[in-house]
Amino acid sequence: MSAETPTVHASAVLAGARAVLIRGPAGAGKSQLALALIQAADTGLLRFARLIGDDRLHLEVHHGRLLVRPAAALAGLIEVRGLGIRRLDYEPVAVVGLVVDLAAEDAERMPAASETVLLGVAVRRVAVAAGTVPLPPVLAVLHCGMTEIKPRS
Repeated sequence: MSAETPTVHASAVLAGARAVLIRGPAGAGKSQLALALIQAADTGLLRFARLIGDDRLHLEVHHGRLLVRPAAALAGLIEVRGLGIRRLDYEPVAVVGLVVDLAAEDAERMPAASETVLLGVAVRRVAVAAGTVPLPPVLAVLHCGMTEIKPRS
């Protein structure tokens, strides 16, 4: 990926073989969900989870797949509300398999995975309403498997 790619305001965690890209407005809980996914792996709820990046990420399409990597200046750093910035092990790049939109206006009472298109690539999406704890629906989708959505013809 080129250092020239624009950044997006989001967090990302590698959960298994694919990345979970977490979007939402400031204060929606992006970093909190990222930490919760990492802790879910520590407690056995997920097989593996590692930070990709927090706050600013680069997205790029490579061979039809959406890749995510941390902004160089923030690699390995995550904000822990009430404690400040902490350093964690991180993955330098991963393929996005799921997008989670926090405080999403189109969220339903019982969120279901749908899809979104980022940079021309279709990716599974979970919309979570403001005030809803996002970890349970995200874990449910992760446990069901993050299969790729085929590009539309």
